[in-house]
Amino acid sequence: MGDISKSFSGGTPSAGHKEFYGGNIPFIRSAEINSDSTQLFLTQAGLINSSAKLVSKGTLLFALYGATSGETGIAQIDGAINQAIMAIKVNKGNTYFVKSWFVKHKNHITSTYLQGGQGNLSAKIIKKLLIKLPTLEDQGKVSNLIAQVDKLITLQQRKYNSFRTIIPLMLANENSFVI
Repeated sequence: MGDISKSFSGGTPSAGHKEFYGGNIPFIRSAEINSDSTQLFLTQAGLINSSAKLVSKGTLLFALYGATSGETGIAQIDGAINQAIMAIKVNKGNTYFVKSWFVKHKNHITSTYLQGGQGNLSAKIIKKLLIKLPTLEDQGKVSNLIAQVDKLITLQQRKYNSFRTIIPLMLANENSFVI
């Protein structure tokens, strides 16, 4: 990984300084690496007075700590990250392909390299992982196929969730619906 990418982690501004929070800089936490929104925002002072680092939309994000260890996402928004996230800028490959590789190997990575009682992954270990990449053209083809399947899964999941909401209403009011 270290040969095909540059990576870094962020930090968290001191919670004791209210002036560091409530600004307009999205603060992406590990549970939000696949989300297009965040619940917490930093001020410019919070960013400057901490180790938080900015990432741009499209950056590969890898969760290093806690319950989300090993989760991988591609930033959906520009924002800052904390120390529990490793930002990976792929420079010799397709970002979506590398993300898919991490997703495929998550169980192996976490079962082999997870350290400590809280479950931490080391950025040093992640950088040393061996990933064999096909040609850029083939990475693109595979990535496009996986992206299409992901979109179909998301669409079907939304439909399923809608039906889970509608069917109980229909059953509760069966006299008011004509099928």
